[in-house]
Amino acid sequence: MDNRKDNRPDRGHEGFDDRQGKRLVVVTGGTRGVGAGIARAFSEAGAEVVACARRPPEVPVEGVEFMPLDVRDPAAVRAFFDALPRLDVLVNNAGGAPYRPLAETGTAERHVRVIELNLTAPLTVSLAAYEHLKRARGSIVMIGSVSGTRPSPGTAAYGAAKAGLENLARSMAVEWAPDVRVNTLVVGMVRTELSHLHYGDEEGIASVSRTVPLGRLAAPSDIGEAAVFLASDAAAYITGASLLVHGGGERPAFLDAATVNKAATANKRVDKGS
Repeated sequence: MDNRKDNRPDRGHEGFDDRQGKRLVVVTGGTRGVGAGIARAFSEAGAEVVACARRPPEVPVEGVEFMPLDVRDPAAVRAFFDALPRLDVLVNNAGGAPYRPLAETGTAERHVRVIELNLTAPLTVSLAAYEHLKRARGSIVMIGSVSGTRPSPGTAAYGAAKAGLENLARSMAVEWAPDVRVNTLVVGMVRTELSHLHYGDEEGIASVSRTVPLGRLAAPSDIGEAAVFLASDAAAYITGASLLVHGGGERPAFLDAATVNKAATANKRVDKGS
């Protein structure tokens, strides 16, 4: 006997275009890079998508509406969501940080700004969107980072903020259940139009790609498809979860530094050749 109808909201199909009309999805920072990939994936899944950022996109994404918003301005954020007729899915994607070693900055103020963008702003946005999402039995997808799960030299404040974001999502998931599901995508390295700022030229990108078990950096569409899954009815029983989207992570450095396995491998090669 299938009791799902007794325990889960009736949202129609597993896509984002059901009998009640298209579901509305807001993607913060949805105008380029990972954000644009997420916005495009939801649009292709049948949703009505609004991408918000401080500046309009240089290359608009087909089927995605742009609305200006600075997520670090609480009053503007509240006004933005108050003006929406409804909301089904919120993707907290806006974020980022420049390379900035802690001691070279001298003061904490610049690092605090990074934390405001990557942790405080998603909280501000989520609170502003809560009533809409509660009425819709909707979903929040936080865009986290592997930087929040390991040391993040040069972007320490960013890593700390992303670690906090993942924990915040788990707490939200408990407090706001069963009305709103909240999950986190823990994202690894992604190839975007700004990859050269992080990894260098094509040789640098290829070299970095070889450190990933799947042998490549993620495409923005990889992150978009994962976000669509977490927000869809296919994930109706998933909340408070962290989904790793990192191609298998990073090969532990000690494996390549250790000599014992290298010696064993060399001996095997000699045996095969004799």
